[in-house]
Amino acid sequence: MLLMENHYVLKGESKKDQDGGEEKQPQKKKVKELKILDSKSSQNLSIFLGSFRLPYEEIKNAILQVNEKILTESMVQNLIKQLPGPEQLTVLGEMKDEYDDLAESEQFGVVMSSVKRLMPRLQAIQFKLQFEEQLNNIKPDVVAVTAACEELRKSETFAKLLQIILLVGNYMNSGSRNGSAFGFSISYLCKLRDTKSADLKQTLLHFLANVCHEQYPDVMSFPEELIHVEKASRVSAETIQKNLDQMGRQIKNLEKDLETFPPAQNENDQFVEKMSSFVSHAQEQYEKLDLMHKNMEKQYNDLGEYFIFDPRKISVEEFFGDLSNFKNMFQQAVKENQKRKEAEEKIRKAKLAREKAEKEKEEKLKRSQLPDINAEGDETGIMDGLLEALQSGAAFRRKRGPRQAANHRRAGHAVTNILAKELMQEDTSSSSKIPKKKVKSDKEEPKLEGAESLEELLDPVSSRSN
Repeated sequence: MLLMENHYVLKGESKKDQDGGEEKQPQKKKVKELKILDSKSSQNLSIFLGSFRLPYEEIKNAILQVNEKILTESMVQNLIKQLPGPEQLTVLGEMKDEYDDLAESEQFGVVMSSVKRLMPRLQAIQFKLQFEEQLNNIKPDVVAVTAACEELRKSETFAKLLQIILLVGNYMNSGSRNGSAFGFSISYLCKLRDTKSADLKQTLLHFLANVCHEQYPDVMSFPEELIHVEKASRVSAETIQKNLDQMGRQIKNLEKDLETFPPAQNENDQFVEKMSSFVSHAQEQYEKLDLMHKNMEKQYNDLGEYFIFDPRKISVEEFFGDLSNFKNMFQQAVKENQKRKEAEEKIRKAKLAREKAEKEKEEKLKRSQLPDINAEGDETGIMDGLLEALQSGAAFRRKRGPRQAANHRRAGHAVTNILAKELMQEDTSSSSKIPKKKVKSDKEEPKLEGAESLEELLDPVSSRSN
């Protein structure tokens, strides 16, 4: 151990000798003591300033000029959140002589303290930067609800569908106290899927979709007439009213601030000029939006009278939510009906093909079991076989074989020869004693064995025919 210590001590000493006998230590940055702000607020403000890396004077001028190229929405939002309070800014404003001795966060506070009514300026700039976004968030919702109300009132196909549903409901409830209803709640539409058939394969909604498809095809296009219903189902009338009220308050507060705002600090101060033009534009847009909102409320109230419901109890979101769900369920039922019909058609075709194959197989088996009426010596049940052959048509399709045709030709020649022979004998007997001469033809006609007369020849032929 002593040897090891000596070894490492020697190495350390040799390094010190190379560096000139003294070790160089890094210089630590001198941390300035906070005088006004607490450590947490100072740290958060320093992080915010470090993310933008802009000179403090440039940030100050951007606020005075309302320079939207430098002042983004997130930057103004963080400034409002991280800036010291008014009292702290006042104290920091009195410490201009000690500027170099202050921490960076407190130095920024000293620069910002020279801006009059800093917080109202920042809040007004933030409202200006957010105004178009707020407008674009409210206006589409108002337009969607208004359009959805108008579509429902004008849709003839949807009204006809409601009539069909009412008719089916009265038929199903016939005999009960609900059997002669004059109407039903829109919320009932989503419950059509809960009523199922006896085999549990279909629902009442599937039945209605099938009836409309076969008997009322024009009703099938009602989803195309209610294109804004789905978007209106995501709109909260309460949120629209809340955002509109907040927008109106912000415009009024800004108008009051501009009326009492102090004159410009210097040539860079353009706050009053720019914000005055913005207020007039914002007020105009707000009035238009407010009129649209009032029209939306009127349309929804009229819709309540048309469909007999209380608009104060059933919200816009709830009413159009039920309609949107029903529209989607109806379209899904139509697709399921189509798939079921295609499956049934495939089963029907397969059944027909199977029956046809079985029938052909039976006919082929019957044809193979028919007796052969051409077979010689088999006279058992010949009449039954002949009748069956006549009924099936097999007797008319039978062809004469080559052997039978040859026999019939030979029989015809033999009959001709016998008739000629008999005629010749009669002639010789009636003539005056003329000696008989045997006449031989160059070509002898074929004879049937044992057939000397026409009767002998015809006897076996007639027996075979019988």
